Amino acid sequence: MSTGPLIKGWCPGAWRPMETGDGWLVRVRPPLGQLSKAQVLALCDAAETFGNGLIELTSRANIQLRGVSESTWPPLMDFLVAHELVSAEPATEQQPQCLLAPGWQAGDDTHQLARLLQARGSELAAMPSKVGIVIDAGELAVLGDAAADFRVERAIEGGLIVRAEGHACGTPVGSIEAAIEHLIRLTHWFVESGGNDAGRMRRHKVPLPAWSPAKMRPASASAMENATQGAALALGEYQAGMVYGLPFGRAAAAALRAAVTPAAVSHVRVTPWRRLWVKGASEPIEGLISDNQDTRLLMDACPGAPYCAQASVATQPLAKRLAPDVKRHSVHISGCAKGCARRSSADVCLVGQAGRFNLIVKGDAQSTPVKIGLTETEVVEYLESLGALYV
Repeated sequence: MSTGPLIKGWCPGAWRPMETGDGWLVRVRPPLGQLSKAQVLALCDAAETFGNGLIELTSRANIQLRGVSESTWPPLMDFLVAHELVSAEPATEQQPQCLLAPGWQAGDDTHQLARLLQARGSELAAMPSKVGIVIDAGELAVLGDAAADFRVERAIEGGLIVRAEGHACGTPVGSIEAAIEHLIRLTHWFVESGGNDAGRMRRHKVPLPAWSPAKMRPASASAMENATQGAALALGEYQAGMVYGLPFGRAAAAALRAAVTPAAVSHVRVTPWRRLWVKGASEPIEGLISDNQDTRLLMDACPGAPYCAQASVATQPLAKRLAPDVKRHSVHISGCAKGCARRSSADVCLVGQAGRFNLIVKGDAQSTPVKIGLTETEVVEYLESLGALYV
């Protein structure tokens, strides 16, 4: 019998919750990655009333409520629909996830593209639920590390391109309308050419159609520029507001309520970096990170046991234990071999297996470990002996 993790092949939503170790997980997609103050307060109330009081941010800028039960889910859905956090039509949720560069401004190309895609979303092909779209049409593309299958970006030459994941270049399009038209057509090609069997565009090895040549590179930020851009949402004060980080992507609803309570707060932007930009906020909040030097920002940890039924180890306590000694290396702690919480390799990756940790250096959860079967204390002692987190 296989002891590997169960790959469900679909993403939870609001109308399609997923059973986890601490109950049902309900995922909310903020339209355009933005929520009003009233909506954030409603989410906090929902987490405490219908769940376990925890709120999580995902790498696709979604918000998750945990600890929902079979009995609390129906009133939760009524509540979310009433506050316009979820569409009353379940079919709307089946449309692909759309992630926007968080720094968009009203009326700019990213905003206009997203609004047009919203209006024409029903024309997209029916694809697997994990398929996602990125709209990153600013001066530089800043979402290169975000999981996606189709991207609308700015070309080096300045115009818009539509790019399929797995291809370094995209197809130039003449206008916002042409970009969305091309994107819709590309999703139908994906399905018609067998893409649903592959599941994701990066695994779909069929050549692109002749009408969608990959010939123009995106104006992607370099690693340094990307840090600065993500940075355009660096923690702390930013554009008449505050950017807060959620420790390991999670916070108590009470902390988020405190962040948006001030009268000056108007709205909140949700980012794929597990950070919130709270427009109008001005003070640090207990339970949220507002210091860019906080070492927890170098770490990614999935919920782990007992929150996830597939995790055989508790990840959060180890993350908190290691955090004070992390200096500049990236650390990923995953409760199982699925490697949730981080898409790319890390300097140190710890993966749960049968109640112990396997330790991987400069790899991901699927890489070959250098040590296996370590207890939490043995992990700490081994890393101390290497100086792995201290140099």
